[in-house]
Amino acid sequence: MKSIIRSFRKQTFSRRYAPHLVDAPLLAVEEITVRYETGVVLDKISFVLSPGDGVALVGPNGAGKTTLFKVIAGIMDPDEGDVLVSGNEPEGHSCIAYVPQRSQVDWSFPATVADVVMMGRINKMGPFLWPQAEDREVVRRSLDFVHLSAYANRQISELSGGQQQRMFIARALAQEAELMLLDEPFNGLDVPAQESILAILGTLQERKVTYIISMHDLRLAAEQFSLVMLLNKKLLGFGSPEDVFTRDLLLQAYHGHLHFVEGEYDTLAVGDDCCEGGHDEYR
Repeated sequence: MKSIIRSFRKQTFSRRYAPHLVDAPLLAVEEITVRYETGVVLDKISFVLSPGDGVALVGPNGAGKTTLFKVIAGIMDPDEGDVLVSGNEPEGHSCIAYVPQRSQVDWSFPATVADVVMMGRINKMGPFLWPQAEDREVVRRSLDFVHLSAYANRQISELSGGQQQRMFIARALAQEAELMLLDEPFNGLDVPAQESILAILGTLQERKVTYIISMHDLRLAAEQFSLVMLLNKKLLGFGSPEDVFTRDLLLQAYHGHLHFVEGEYDTLAVGDDCCEGGHDEYR
């Protein structure tokens, strides 16, 4: 892949107010490598996303999905490679929203739903970080968009799992995010809650918001996403589910945790213990 990174690196901007370069892709990841003491976690990952792309990121536990999100969001630096968001390093943008796994959130923290959504306005507020009428209006509209207006004054611990995920999407909307990174948002959610989140994200995609969702459910990824990434330290495939979820590539990703059951009309791939709380499967 031609070096998109080097072609835009010549221009430097304020880290907080980095502008978008017109000719730059929304997200360019080039040759990202991350090493921990235990070894390589991400190995030369490269891909490009455009405005409005919706991507399912799948792979077994330990594949590097969360690490990839943290590098894209600018939370951690790669050992090698580059990430550019609209032509600049990710630290220069407030348009990236990272939604961590719910298990990583302290739900006992004394905050209301509106408080959490208002946190998305921090980079938009003045020097004293005091919400203005505009900020409160943005929070109101964001809550309304995810159907949580009636819960604005609820403590976050009182929400269901699906409502908690919608609250974080509202925070990303208040942040005016153009790139959302959602780390396993469907874990522990029933089908109606998943469908509600997918409907919201579909509407955002129509508005050219780009998002990547990490997940374990191969069937859901194949049925709901036109773009999927298959990751296990290396990026094994990026494209349509038909092109990526092949027997050979799935075996490379899941190794002995994946079995294929031949059916009358298709093949079912089933994962034994590669994910929490159930099986991966894909027809």
